[in-house]
Amino acid sequence: MFKKNKEAKSLDLNQQEISTLIGYGYEVKGEITGPSIIRIDGKVTGNITTEGGLVLGDKGIVIGDVKTKSAIIYGSVNGNVQAIQLEIKKTGVVNGDIKTETLEIELGAKYNGKLEMKQIIKSEDKV
Repeated sequence: MFKKNKEAKSLDLNQQEISTLIGYGYEVKGEITGPSIIRIDGKVTGNITTEGGLVLGDKGIVIGDVKTKSAIIYGSVNGNVQAIQLEIKKTGVVNGDIKTETLEIELGAKYNGKLEMKQIIKSEDKV
């Protein structure tokens, strides 16, 4: 039914350097902003904005909106997600609206919300 775009590359956030880690058992309340990749295995109550990317571990919970370039969701997000590239793994749950350019959802993942997918137009392509 859907064909995989040969130009779209699978996210490799798991192989990149993660500069920030919120471990299992830790709970953060408030906004998180930063330029690099963050991995969350604990609980965050608040919005997350990161330029690099987000890896949400299978025990990770985010209660708030997520805005990033790339995201891999193994855990649970209760809020809206905006990312250029998004993967929801089989253990992942997203309860909220998604805005993305590319989306991969594994069998078994749960998603409840509205989906908006639009190509990003490069400035040199505009007439």
